[in-house]
Amino acid sequence: MPKLKIGLLADDKPVKLSLELPAAIHRDLLTYADILAHESGQVITDPTKLIAPMLARFMSTDRAFARSRRQRERATPHRREIA
Repeated sequence: MPKLKIGLLADDKPVKLSLELPAAIHRDLLTYADILAHESGQVITDPTKLIAPMLARFMSTDRAFARSRRQRERATPHRREIA
C-alpha cells in the first residue's frame, strides 16, 4: 500500500474556523482518516483534524504559492507579531 502524504498529527494550539464541505469531500475525508488510522496505528477520533495537515501539505508543495510568498516577503518589511 502506498504511503499517505500526511503522517502523525501534531499537537498544536488551533485557530477555530467554520466551513462547509461538499458531502463527497466529507466522505473522502472519512475514508482518508480510516486508511491513515490503519496505516499509522494512530486512532483518529475526529477526521476534521486532518484538514489542517492536508492544507499545510498542499501549500508546502505548491511552487507558485512558494514563489509568490517569497516575492511578497521581500517586498514587505517584516513585522514582529505580538502574541
